[in-house]
Amino acid sequence: MEAERTLVGKGVLLCLAAMLVFASQDAVTKILVQDMSVAQVVLVRYWVFALFAIIWVSRHSTVRHALRSVRPKLQVLRSLLSIAEIAIFNLALRYLGLAEAHSLMAVFPLMAIALAAPILGERVSLKCWLAVCVGFIGTLIILRPGLEVFKSESLIPLTAALCFAGYHVVTRQVSSAGDGFNTNILYMALVGCVCATVFGVTVWREPSMQEWILLAVISIMSVAAQLLLVKALEYAPASILQPFNYSLLVFATIIGFLVFRELPDRWTIVGAGIVIASGLYVIYLQRARE
Repeated sequence: MEAERTLVGKGVLLCLAAMLVFASQDAVTKILVQDMSVAQVVLVRYWVFALFAIIWVSRHSTVRHALRSVRPKLQVLRSLLSIAEIAIFNLALRYLGLAEAHSLMAVFPLMAIALAAPILGERVSLKCWLAVCVGFIGTLIILRPGLEVFKSESLIPLTAALCFAGYHVVTRQVSSAGDGFNTNILYMALVGCVCATVFGVTVWREPSMQEWILLAVISIMSVAAQLLLVKALEYAPASILQPFNYSLLVFATIIGFLVFRELPDRWTIVGAGIVIASGLYVIYLQRARE
């Protein structure tokens, strides 16, 4: 029992480390996208990610075997949703602070539940629907539509959240159909790389030395964060790690203040708190059902 708790503790620490790396990566991305095209930033990230995915799959299986998907069309859709989410969220970082962007992005688990009901035919309890509605109210508090403080740019991370929610729903479809981790990561990397290249080469310009360094940093951070999450899942089940994913917002707020002197206003904090509380309650309901 004690050994099991120790392993779970390691998993939690690795998950927190991954969230810290993701938040740091977003801070570097925010610096880059002020002067560089988002498409070019995503292009370099996906070139590195594709190389990593091929090496990873080759060590654990074969590329040919990993490409044999039970639902290849859904794998392509899933990969397109993933790259769309990354590109759109990177664009949001050009206009919004780290904390504000992540506060709105935090609504994606609730969106995933709303999408899973009609798409996957899942039965969602009344308590769960109420939690989703409360979470969306929290989002409205952050946005404050109709007031002078409303910014149309705030809709950008919400669009990214919708793409990410769709990505999660489709991931559950392909995973339940029988596709494993190697197939999932290889499709996401290769389809994303092709898509990123098509859009990225049209806006390519030679980066400065400083930009090359920053591009290398975010590419390495992206791979490192993924590896930390994979390792975390070896020690602890996803159901236990889920709540700790919200630490990303905490890390983003701290880094946003330290690097950019950004502090979310009180309504953003209140709204984000409501969204997170709703998400945690939904996780609790799902655990109780299981």
